Amino acid sequence: MSNFEQFQFDFYQSNYTIDDQEEGYNSYGSNENLCGSRKSRAGEQPPASAFAPPEMLLSSQSYTGQIFQPTYSPDTLSHLSYADGFDEEPPLLEELGINFEHIWQKTLTVLNPMKPADGSIMNETDLTGPMVFCLALGATLLLAGKVHFGYVYGMSAIGCLAMHALLNLMSVPGVSHGCVASVLGYCLLPMVILSSSAVVFSLQGIPGTLLALFIIGWCSLSASKIFTSALGMEGQQLLIAYPCALLYGLFALLTVF
Repeated sequence: MSNFEQFQFDFYQSNYTIDDQEEGYNSYGSNENLCGSRKSRAGEQPPASAFAPPEMLLSSQSYTGQIFQPTYSPDTLSHLSYADGFDEEPPLLEELGINFEHIWQKTLTVLNPMKPADGSIMNETDLTGPMVFCLALGATLLLAGKVHFGYVYGMSAIGCLAMHALLNLMSVPGVSHGCVASVLGYCLLPMVILSSSAVVFSLQGIPGTLLALFIIGWCSLSASKIFTSALGMEGQQLLIAYPCALLYGLFALLTVF
């Protein structure tokens, strides 16, 4: 038994003493002090507002609105008033200068040479109707087997320049290029009727020649009537009708031959 107790004592014997245990307690306390000092340093850090710019602090302090109810500044009110201004803008066709009522009145004035022309309407630089009538003339000539789009636009441009120079020499107030092009283009409508009839039957004969002469007189009479009413050139209609007849005679030659 003594040998066994001696063996047991030797087996559990170690070098750990009470002094080592106290040192362990002291080291544990130092670790706690170190953690506490770190926490105190973390608690002594300056607040996050110290790094924020003063503009953000002022905006956050001056906000007096509620959630989902923002306050309105003069800038936002100006933007809202600008957005409401879109409802007061004129329609797109009016901004482009396209007035279907005036186009219809000009067309009726051309179709009826005896009807007096309204000078305030005819003095507009409206090119919507002339462009449509030029395309219609070229299309009807194309249906008759004649590709003359270049001739139509070329003679129209040269004729507008010549008539502009002539009317400025004859009238006191003068006239613009757009007004001359508009009047000559609208008065091209009877020539479209002549080119449409060329699709159905041939104009190279006496009936065709008489019809072409009638259409030339119709176009020149309408154009001279509109020019005299728009420019106040009373008593000079025949002087204006002569160069207009020469211009529309060229279109008639394209249509007949």
